[in-house]
Amino acid sequence: MVSNPLTDPEWADRSVDLIDRVVAKVRRYTTQPIVTTARGLVFGLLAAFGIIGVIVVLGIGITRGLQAALDAAMPRDAAVWASYFVLSGLCFLTGTLLMRKRFKSDEESGK
Repeated sequence: MVSNPLTDPEWADRSVDLIDRVVAKVRRYTTQPIVTTARGLVFGLLAAFGIIGVIVVLGIGITRGLQAALDAAMPRDAAVWASYFVLSGLCFLTGTLLMRKRFKSDEESGK
């Protein structure tokens, strides 16, 4: 039975509850996934920038530490160049090992 807003005292409460349920349902399916995605994107970018910053500072610290350690055994200019050669050799070896592990060759995979 259709209620009459003039004679039904619960009509306003039911109408507000209906509107509230509809708005909550629309929000659950539209706004909430967008907010979750935006938060993930923002926190992911913050984490990426933080990690990149830490890697840069760590690289600078390792370079300066190696230069200070080599400075005790050789002149300053030679220690700087030697530290560059040592670090580039380590980066080259790390890259080579990672590239070899990237794909298995046909002989190793049994094909």
